[in-house]
Amino acid sequence: MLKPHYPITTDRLRLRPFTPDDLDAVHAWESRPDVTRYLYWETRDRDTSRTLLDKKITRTALHDEGDALDLAITLRHTGTLIGSALLVWTSRQHRQGEIGYVLHPDHHGHGYAPEAAREMLRLGFADLGLHRITGRLDARNTASARVLEKLGMRHEATLIDNEIVKGEWSSEAVYAILETEWAA
Repeated sequence: MLKPHYPITTDRLRLRPFTPDDLDAVHAWESRPDVTRYLYWETRDRDTSRTLLDKKITRTALHDEGDALDLAITLRHTGTLIGSALLVWTSRQHRQGEIGYVLHPDHHGHGYAPEAAREMLRLGFADLGLHRITGRLDARNTASARVLEKLGMRHEATLIDNEIVKGEWSSEAVYAILETEWAA
């Protein structure tokens, strides 16, 4: 089980649970086609963002496999909400998890995604005791692949045309890192 003490602070960021007041910021990135291009979901209207924000608000602890931490990424010095970071506990028996992240495009290219994702790895390995953490992405999403590589994750597979996403065949890249390879 994992229930972090919030906020989680890095050099430039704070990771914290989402609140109802985050709706405008969340919808600002969820409604953008350039954000959802490589994700499983389409752009979202405000009502859908609100419904899914209500779910994010509850995702603050990992009690058992299948649970997820879904945390708001904010700039440490201003409090501006710029994205979300995710850690899913995928297997208790095999001690495995998966990370994910989404940032508003205005904040791309500053190293915020790897900084936030590094904390999700730390939570998974150091606090939850996971053995292996993966990151899965649309194989065309080279920017996200670079984030995972910066974290020391290795490209393990590309599953060619393995899913139909948004009406077209999509290939999925799988990255992973083991606890023994992770450096805090």
